[in-house]
This record gives sequence, C-alpha cells and structure tokens, in this order.
Amino acid sequence: MLTDVFITCAVTGAGDTTGKSPHVPVTPTQIAEAAIEAARAGAAIAHCHVRDPKTGAPSRDPALYREVVERIRAAEVDVIINLTAGHGGDLVLGSAEAPLPFDATGTDLPGVEERLEHLRLCRPEICTLDCGTMNFGEGDYVMTNTPAMLRALATRMRALGVKPEIEVFDTGHLAFAKQLVAEGLIDEPAMIQLCMGIPWGAPADMNTLAAMVSNVPKGWVYSGFSIGRMQLPYAGAMPVFGGHVRVGLEDNVFLSKGVLATNGQLVERAVTILEAMGARVMTPESVRARLGLRKGG
Repeated sequence: MLTDVFITCAVTGAGDTTGKSPHVPVTPTQIAEAAIEAARAGAAIAHCHVRDPKTGAPSRDPALYREVVERIRAAEVDVIINLTAGHGGDLVLGSAEAPLPFDATGTDLPGVEERLEHLRLCRPEICTLDCGTMNFGEGDYVMTNTPAMLRALATRMRALGVKPEIEVFDTGHLAFAKQLVAEGLIDEPAMIQLCMGIPWGAPADMNTLAAMVSNVPKGWVYSGFSIGRMQLPYAGAMPVFGGHVRVGLEDNVFLSKGVLATNGQLVERAVTILEAMGARVMTPESVRARLGLRKGG
C-alpha cells in the first residue's frame, strides 16, 4: 500500500455537467475559486479546463486560462496547477451509413501550436496528454490522438518545460506512453493518470485496474480515478494498488446518493478516506519534490 498519497482535484472538465449541478464552475472566477477551495481542503494538484462564461461550453481560449491561472497564483494557498491539453482531437463521423463528410459542428482538430497556446502563455507545472485514440462514449464521436500527434504534443510540452500527465484510458495507451519515454520525448519519472470507467475504455473493475497497474513501469508515478459513483471508492482503492487519488466535479457531481457535492467536499471526503486507511496526504511541495517540478509563476 502507498502511504504517502497526493490528491488531484479535477474541478470542472469539459463534459455536459453544468446542467447536472449548480456547483460545477463555469467562469474563470468560479474555476479559480474551486481550485483554491480544493487546495484548502487538501488537494495538492488542481486540474483545470475552462468554459465559455456565457454558455458553459468547453473552450480553449488562452485568455480564459490566463485569468484562471493568475487568480489561483494570487491566492494565499499553494497548489500545483495542471491544465488540460486535451481540448482538440475531436472527430465526429457523419453517420454510420455516411461517415463522410465529418460532422462540422462536433469535429475539432486544431494543430499542436493552437492546442498548446495556453501552456505557452500560462506555463503551468503540469498538463495532460491523452495518450491514444478511442471510441469515447456513444454515437459517432472518436477521441483522436494519433502517434504523430502525440509525438508532436510531447515534443512541444517538453520544449515549454511543462510536465505531461499521461492520461491512460486503456492498456494500449499505456504501451504508447512507454514508447514516448523510450524515445526521449517524455522525461522520467513519467506521470500517469489511469482513467477508468469511461465508455469504451478500461472498465472500472478491480481486475482491470490490477492489469493496468501491473504494466506501469517501476519508478513511474501514477494516479487513478473512476467516473460516477465509483469515484470515492477509487479514493480508497488506489493507494492499495500503489497509486495516488483524483476526485472532482469533472468526473462525478455527487457526494453520496442524491447529494450534490462541491469540489472541496469531494477532496475532504478523499482526505477522510485516506487518513482512515493510515495514509498521509502529501503537500504541494512534497509532490513537487517527488515529480521533479519547479514551482510555476
């Protein structure tokens, strides 16, 4: 069992969750306040997307990211900022009978520079790298990250001095993460996020989790989470499997059945679970030392 555990809070995400809970932050002020709330509750890392303040739709506007980051850094609380780099790579086929042309309203395939412009502007300590392609949910949507795209993204992240958190949705993604490290495109210790329970990636059962963990190279740092009702059980399971913890409204909006959560409440519950198991919750400074990070700002 891992006894020193850090918590990541994924505060908003890009999914259609704003209609499911009034606590899902939308504006830069709300997103920054959610990250600060999570840090005060015990999260060492705040994972942030941004949304269009008027519609709540996902956005990659660098100005929105800059406002979020500046507000977090101005707060009297320390937290490691982890910005998504996953906005893009969205491919929506026309239909099963007529896949071409692609659906113009859902397809979003920006180039590397556009996809990472907010990293250049904000210089967070960590960013995410969705390490593969998969059928993500239902319909004709495909999360598209080809080997060439991933090599280009990893190269640019390295040049910017931002550590990738490699998002692994299935075993093939983990295999390609090893390849990126072998090619020298990602520095060790590599940082992995095991993303469980997303249709149609790795299911959120313990046998699959055990298979994923058994294939993580020695010395790498890994966290894991499940979406939905399994989020908090995973807060207890991950240290048993040697990993760190992620919670937050990106992945689950409930504290218990029928009870809507805030990000801070989810972090507080994760802290309670970990401490009841005899684990110590790591501070941002101890996480920086473990991952070889330099404080951003």
